[in-house]
Amino acid sequence: MMAGLASSEIPSFSQDRAWEDLIAQCEMGARDPGSPGHEACGKWIKERLESLGYQVEAHSFRMPDPYSEGELELTNYRAWLPGTQDYPLTFAAHWDTRPRADLDKDEARREEPILGANDGASGVAVLLELARLCAENGTPLPVEFLFFDGEDYGRSGERHNYLLGSTRFVQDHPAYSPRLLVLLDMVGGKHLNIRKEPFSKQAAPGQLDLIFKLAEEMGLPAFIPEVGPAVWDDHIPFIQRGIPAVDLVDFRFPEWHTLDDTPEAFSPESLAQVGALCARVIFETPVVW
Repeated sequence: MMAGLASSEIPSFSQDRAWEDLIAQCEMGARDPGSPGHEACGKWIKERLESLGYQVEAHSFRMPDPYSEGELELTNYRAWLPGTQDYPLTFAAHWDTRPRADLDKDEARREEPILGANDGASGVAVLLELARLCAENGTPLPVEFLFFDGEDYGRSGERHNYLLGSTRFVQDHPAYSPRLLVLLDMVGGKHLNIRKEPFSKQAAPGQLDLIFKLAEEMGLPAFIPEVGPAVWDDHIPFIQRGIPAVDLVDFRFPEWHTLDDTPEAFSPESLAQVGALCARVIFETPVVW
């Protein structure tokens, strides 16, 4: 393992490449489970990671569809570089999109699936660029990437039908114990506004505070060191297992769960802020991790 790097030596996060990956996902259409876009996107994520030299576990499972008589076929992707799996620093995002635009202003279209430029594609885009940086530069600590399926499947108010992939991942990997899980969700907003998520603050207060301190040092205006709304997100199953986990999420954006969640509403500069911060978390290696 190499020593931690000075801030000036931290590999540069490319907002352009991340934005290209966001657009690539959207060009596949909606990626809700069972759709053609969902099948295409899962294959694309796996192939991208393998092309960077990652070993990829496709954690696939079936379960009854809570909203039909059929089954859901879901797949989480876990990626690591050979020889770097022990006690990792884990970065995660969900790659599925919502099957219904239940908050759209047009009531007649609320059962249509959303494109999910922010709610799905933004976190994946940042993770893929971080994966490239790790593959090309090596890392002070082992780093893994998790891509969860079925995060956004439930109807409003039905918590048990959300977080399907992350819940099943934790169940099927009882020995999984990263030193810290950093979840990225909805990180592409033009007016990105990320506050300290309360479940994260309870589960990993020191790590969360340090991440926001780093953001302040870097002059990143998207990160506001105040407590924000609690979010029921893919970090919850890990916290329930006793694993320290933090959620970097902008929960309040006007296009949330609507058909307006398209690239036009979002910004590559926001991806750059989140990506640069995560790169510093990875490569500077504070002792607290």
